[in-house]
Amino acid sequence: MNQEIKLAAGVAGGLHSSAQPLTTDVAEAASPGLLTNAVDQAITKIRPMSTPVDQISRLGHVRRVDSLNVDYYSVDTRGERISLTALQEIPDGGDGFGNRLYSAELKGESSPRLEVSESFCYSAGALGMMTAYVVAVQDKTVQFLCPDESLSSRSSLSVVRMGRAATQLDVQSPQFNALPQKMTNYCQIFKMQVEQSAVMRLSHKEIGWDFTDQQEAALYDMRLGMEKQFLFGKKMKVYDHLKGENVTLTQGIWSQAAKEIALDLSTLDGTQLVDMMRQAFTENSGSRRKVLVAGSELIAALNKLDVQRVATPADKMTAWGIDFSEICSKFGRLFVVFDEVFDTMGMASSGLIIDPDYLQKHVFIPLSAETLDLRGSGQRNTEAVVLTEASCLTLRYPGAHARVIGM
Repeated sequence: MNQEIKLAAGVAGGLHSSAQPLTTDVAEAASPGLLTNAVDQAITKIRPMSTPVDQISRLGHVRRVDSLNVDYYSVDTRGERISLTALQEIPDGGDGFGNRLYSAELKGESSPRLEVSESFCYSAGALGMMTAYVVAVQDKTVQFLCPDESLSSRSSLSVVRMGRAATQLDVQSPQFNALPQKMTNYCQIFKMQVEQSAVMRLSHKEIGWDFTDQQEAALYDMRLGMEKQFLFGKKMKVYDHLKGENVTLTQGIWSQAAKEIALDLSTLDGTQLVDMMRQAFTENSGSRRKVLVAGSELIAALNKLDVQRVATPADKMTAWGIDFSEICSKFGRLFVVFDEVFDTMGMASSGLIIDPDYLQKHVFIPLSAETLDLRGSGQRNTEAVVLTEASCLTLRYPGAHARVIGM
């Protein structure tokens, strides 16, 4: 009884074979007339434009690791804006220079972000900005000196941390320590096997479609799957009862980004574009050069914008082997590229702003090709190659990256 040939339709009319070696029967069923002429072509460059995140990560910060479980540390900057509440003046607590002594509570803070000798400022209405000096901090209570008489009538205050100020005799100041937060991700073992029979290799083909072309197509399909996992994967560890082994699935960087920017694509204009650039480049210590990978609806909305003086589309540029469109603003430069994975995942109106300087790739097993001797082991009269990589992506500074949600 003949074995059933399993073929799956591709997105553009081609046919794909899975879970079975490529034999002459399979090739004839999928592509009649293929086996007539032998032409050997050199392998071509795998399409980097289709997998921009995977491409950038390979040419960026790559770190070898010795375990599938990756522990990494991410550190953020101290918050600049702080809310004070329960303001009250302390009688007879002035300093003799016209400053009054006030006490306040740090609102919603588990630990104080204001310290002794720090100054802060706030809006004082018609008076413009007013500056205050912190003299004492205990638990969540802050005492500060300020000449503003109107503070006694305020119930809350939003302030911004300024510089420290020391006296002439000070030789020390409150210590500053930045403690990174430990985070974890799993390296996922990605595999792709290419196999064809000896008869298939020796048969004449009408076009130059040999084993090298099979490997190229398999590698592209593998990288496309990795692109989806690196973007939207969920970190999991599962037990395969049939194989008796654990399987690790890696977490994508979409959920690792700390910021989220909402855009109304139906009314998107230059003003919203500038606001998006502002949110993407401010309130973090990231670089002034970032990448937006996005779905077709978001890309189309950006292309329909009129040229603005404050955020102008510049000439195209090439980096990491990818052709980008560039948006320049006073906040920074945004390199824009279409990523088909967003459309595939049903997120054509969304995108992800990535800071390449803080995109880290962890590699347990580098991408490699291993030849299997199935003929020598008595399994099948085929030649086979297995492509393998075990890796994951992490965002070392989540605040420098942002999800763009189109509505």
